[in-house]
Amino acid sequence: MQRLIVLALIGFVAQLIDGALGMAYGVSSTSLLLVYGIAPAIASASVHMAELVTTAASGLSHWKFGNIDKSVVKKLIIPGSIGAFLGACFLSYLPGESVKPFIAAFLFLLGFFVIFRFLFGNQRPRRVVRNKKAKWMAPLGLIAGFADSTGGGGWGPLTTPVLISRNEIEPRKVIGSVDASEFAVALFASLGFLISLGWNEVNWLWVGMLMAGGVVAAPIAAWFVRVVPSYLLGVLVGGLIITTNAHTLMNSSTFFAKWNQTAVYICLVVFWVICLGMALRKGRKNQ
Repeated sequence: MQRLIVLALIGFVAQLIDGALGMAYGVSSTSLLLVYGIAPAIASASVHMAELVTTAASGLSHWKFGNIDKSVVKKLIIPGSIGAFLGACFLSYLPGESVKPFIAAFLFLLGFFVIFRFLFGNQRPRRVVRNKKAKWMAPLGLIAGFADSTGGGGWGPLTTPVLISRNEIEPRKVIGSVDASEFAVALFASLGFLISLGWNEVNWLWVGMLMAGGVVAAPIAAWFVRVVPSYLLGVLVGGLIITTNAHTLMNSSTFFAKWNQTAVYICLVVFWVICLGMALRKGRKNQ
């Protein structure tokens, strides 16, 4: 019972973050599952199967409010699905304990990426241009889909910043299109995990608890995002990802095990506090 409650809380926290940021459900939930001791392949599979419900609801909501650019979805959905399927098959055949430090390192770096994206990224495009060709979207979708499966997250943190940074699409339509296409990414990643792991390896009760926690958090996140600025939330979630995966790295690797873990945590917390201060300062300047 205790494990089920923890899984529901993980789903709740992950959806709260994702609903407020438009990204980081997979990264944050997988990070917390790894800390809790669940094998990387099972953690990533559980997260993607839970995302089948959360991404469907998110995609429908964005479609209803006109936040989707159909051309972007079409360019991302096929390569993203292929990358997610291949990534799921690749991860499933790797030994859990040996790959765990590498997955944690990938998520650790993504945490810094999320922080700097929201702290220094350009929030408003100078222009809105419709690029009909956009051949670069196919490799972007393929890489992001593969990273999403192998790391348990990465679709939003990789695709959204790249699309916004190019100043070719309205930010709201970037977020809506990425969220809508993520349903297909989660679907094909789940199929890859089911083929590679088998039905018996997936604990459907765990998946259900992750879904339940996410469903409860969804309306709260919708209210929360109106109160806290996105750049401040980005720094908060980035710090969470960095801290949780630093724990996994230092406990899984013999190299990091020699380090003074307390000193590492102190340095990370100081870095986190400095970034939060910079985010608050940025908010005052914008006001």
